[in-house]
Amino acid sequence: MELPQPDPFVPWRWACGAHAQTILGHVLKEPRPPLPWAYETLPLDDGDALVLHSLTGTSGRAVAFFHGLGGNAGSWYMVRAAAHAWRRGHTIIAADHRGAGIGRGLAKRPYHSGASADVSAVLAHVRTRYPAHHLTAVGFSLSAAMLLLLVGRDHHLPQPDAALAVNPPGDLEACSQRLLRGLNRLYDRRFVGLLRAEVEGRTGALPPTPTLRDFDEVYTARAAGFRDRDDYYARCSCGSHLQTIQTPTVLLSSLDDPFAPAADLGPVSPAVHLQVEAHGGHMGYLSDRPTPLGNRRWLDYAVDHYLERLG
Repeated sequence: MELPQPDPFVPWRWACGAHAQTILGHVLKEPRPPLPWAYETLPLDDGDALVLHSLTGTSGRAVAFFHGLGGNAGSWYMVRAAAHAWRRGHTIIAADHRGAGIGRGLAKRPYHSGASADVSAVLAHVRTRYPAHHLTAVGFSLSAAMLLLLVGRDHHLPQPDAALAVNPPGDLEACSQRLLRGLNRLYDRRFVGLLRAEVEGRTGALPPTPTLRDFDEVYTARAAGFRDRDDYYARCSCGSHLQTIQTPTVLLSSLDDPFAPAADLGPVSPAVHLQVEAHGGHMGYLSDRPTPLGNRRWLDYAVDHYLERLG
């Protein structure tokens, strides 16, 4: 599938490197747009529940946003993307994954890269509430991997009409190994800290887990029903399922993502529009000049651009 591409990304001259893009893209903040969210709880079949944040629009289109590892529906990239889509008139649903955000305390099991059924449950709920709407799902980072597994592997589950996946980890084993090296250890420690804070309130104290690999071995894999970390990584890496995607999908990634580079992604199906940027880091994409949205957040602009062309 070929779609018109957004204006080319030119990295901010003061943040040309992958780590500068990744870190500054996360820590630089602007005023939060005031959004009149409504909240509801979505029960899951296993007794856990998710919290959904929603905004009702008038365009006849619904967009469901899913956050990355350690994030939640209030993460800054989620709020920015939701605000731009809502200004277009779209109905917005932003999900807190199991135990994340204001959903803390509502889940016993963890969210993880293979939790495509959770994404599908949200989409099925949106279909019920807005049956005539065109439904696009947008996944960031870990949720991008969930979404790609849904549209590429789990065709038996309810599907979106279109999908947009941003910086997915295509190979979980390779990703976890990269997080052990150099400055990537900063991201690794942050992920572990955020995840331990999320789960220890419901599990009690965990054994020491200095790395994400350790955390996945000690907690995530077994709590999610996998034999061990290797089983989890092998069964839930999305990179090998891209050739069987049938849903119109945009896959946006970067070559210099420090731990989830585009090189980990396999061949894609004709249903996929693949955009790989040379620079941008992991969900950074700070532009050297203002985008058509009026800021330097090229990722916001690219998501907005593709949402309008996937409708």
